[in-house]
Order: sequence, then structure tokens, then C-alpha cells
Amino acid sequence: MPSQKRFAPPWLLATISIFAVAWGGNQFTPLLIMYKNLDGLSTGAVDVLLGAYVLGIVPALLIGGPLSDRFGRRPLMLPAPALALVASVLLILGAGNPAVLFIGRIFSGVGLGLGMVVGGSWIKELSAAPYDTRADETAGARRASMSLTAGFGLGAAVAAALAQYAPFQATLPYLVHILVALAGLIAAAMTPETHARQVEPARLVEDLRIPTAKHRRFLWVVVPMAPWVFGCAGSAYAILPGLMGSRTAGFDVGFSGLLCLIGLGCGLILQQVGKKIDNADSARGVVVSLAVAVPAMACAAWAAATVNPWIAVLAAALLGSAYGLLLVSGLQEVQRIAGPHDLAGLSAVYYSLTYLGFFIPAALAVLHSWLTYPWMFIGGGVLAAVCVGIVLTFYRKHLPQATRDPRQITA
Repeated sequence: MPSQKRFAPPWLLATISIFAVAWGGNQFTPLLIMYKNLDGLSTGAVDVLLGAYVLGIVPALLIGGPLSDRFGRRPLMLPAPALALVASVLLILGAGNPAVLFIGRIFSGVGLGLGMVVGGSWIKELSAAPYDTRADETAGARRASMSLTAGFGLGAAVAAALAQYAPFQATLPYLVHILVALAGLIAAAMTPETHARQVEPARLVEDLRIPTAKHRRFLWVVVPMAPWVFGCAGSAYAILPGLMGSRTAGFDVGFSGLLCLIGLGCGLILQQVGKKIDNADSARGVVVSLAVAVPAMACAAWAAATVNPWIAVLAAALLGSAYGLLLVSGLQEVQRIAGPHDLAGLSAVYYSLTYLGFFIPAALAVLHSWLTYPWMFIGGGVLAAVCVGIVLTFYRKHLPQATRDPRQITA
């Protein structure tokens, strides 16, 4: 019951679980260079391993969200840190075996997908009365995005530091995460349920339909910005470290982790600013977030052209700032559009769209046969500016406040 005394606020317990799965999802990223050095994997092979967990994330997002609306939050959230733990075990066993690494990444993706969509909805509900009577309407989105970003950033930074300086570099980072995942599992078990199991559920296929995904506000404001969330983040910590390799030899894994920490750290800080930028009567939060992505891409082009690690650090800070603002502004729009009935389902669609940006490193690696990275980053800045124009066109249109039941919302 909400009135029971607890050693921590219920919403904080839920954030610990999300933090744990986010840690597991991103700890692998700065270790890509390590696997190149230890196992002789090609750039294409590590790009495949980097994106492999998207194969687990997207199904978990699209199925986990609606199922949690059907069965409740806890039954779908408890497996998330458990799967993240299994993933770390597989990644330990998979050193030198790309096939096992691939499977481990998929397990990591499933855990992260469930954590993002179910945990995010859980935090939203725990950030309102009767669980939290002092939170404002943006607290749920902000807390969810900050717990994700903190997990992404610390997971990458700790893994990189251990791989760079500690022994057993292909094992120790994952052992640390196993402890973090256990803490996340315990926290999820202690978090109160907020969404009652449906007594007479409809057919499962009906639950998998997300009516609000056709809402015009979602189509013209959220969809254009969503891929830029991890498009910006991935550019900061999956592309730039490799481009700086000739200047960071001997510190390449550590430098990769440094860019992760700086980029996601800036994103974490800027998510606090998102509360002040957000406006329920317009798309101001999304427009400002996308606008930050334009100079961030330009700075990434500058870093790629000069192969200057210090400029790469600046670019990572700008890209991470854009990521942080984009993630929270998109979540705020989604939570307003969805209302209580479609919250997990629409969040799942949103997160699935954000992870399209995670294919950007692999796409740019293919395009590199025809274009240089500076020109590709410049092209990214132009595309971001075009998306700003699209969102501005629908700045105050199709606002969702008037319709709170998404089953009545039409396209």
C-alpha cells in the first residue's frame, strides 16, 4: 500500500532497476576497441555486436509495454535485471567467441527493452499521488530519463576504466555489473505495484495495438525527433572514439569510456533543464532539443576533420547534451499524448523509434566507402535542421490535452 513506510521512495526503487539494466546495456560500448585488440574482430564485426542488442530491445519494447498494461508492472519488470545479469554471464563466457557475445548482447537488449518501457511507465505512475504527492507533472519523464542516462554513463565509464587499467579486462567489468543487476532485481521486488492486472482482458492482439501511435501530434512532433536521441548519443561514444584512434593509441579503451562519461554526463545535467524548457501548450522542448543537435553535428564534423581528441571531447559534450534534452522532451510529449491507458504501449513505440539511431554507426561505416566522416556529420546537421522545421510546422497543433482517453483519439 502507498501509505506504508519504506526506507526509500517507491519511485527511487524503480529507478534503481532501470539504472541496473541501462548499465548492462551500455557497458559493452567502450569495450569494442578491446575486442578488436584481443580477439582481432573487424570493425564490421564489432558494429554488428554493438547493434545486436537492438534485436532484443525492439521486441521487448513492443511486447513488454502492452503486456505490462495487461498484467501489471512488476511481473514484466522483474525479469529485466535478471536478463541483464544473464547477459553479463554470457559476455564473460563469450570472450573470444563472437557467437556467444552476440547472444549475450541480445539478452542484454531484452532486459533493457523491458526496463525502459515498463520501468518508465512504473516511474511515471509512482511519481503521482498517492505514491508521491509533491512531484510535478514532468517528474516521471525526468526521473525515468535520468535513471537511464546515469546507468548508460556509469556502466560505460566503469567498464572502460576496468578494461583499461585492471586485470581480467574481459571479465571484471561484467562481474561488477552482476552485482549491480542483483541490486536492481531486489529493488524491483520491493517496488509497489501501480497497475492492476486486468480481470477480463481483451484478446492479446488488441493489447498490442497502440491507438495513440496514430495521433497526429505523435506522428509530426515525436517521430521526427525520436531517431536523433540515440543518433546523437551513438555518434558521441560509438563513432568518435574510433576516429581518434591514431591519436589515442594506448589509451583507446579509456578514451572511449571518457567520451561516454562526458557525453552522457552532460545529457544527465541537461535533463534537469528539460523541465524548464518543456511547455504543454507547444513543442518548445522538442524544438530546442533538436536545435542543439545541429551545432553538435557540426562540432563532430570538425573533430573528424582535424582528428583532435580535445575537439572530440567538446563534440561528445554537445552530442550528449542534445541526447539528454531529446530523450526527456520526447518522453514528456509521449506521456501527455498517451494518458493512463496507453502509456506503456506508446512509450514502447517511442523507444523503438529512438533506437533506430543506434544503426547510424553501422550505416556510416558502409557509407564511408563513398563519403568522409566530416561530410557525413555535416549531412547529419542538415537533416537535424530539416527536422526542426517539421516540428516547428506543428508547434501548437494537435495538442492532446482535450482528449484524455486514447481509445477516443483518432488520426
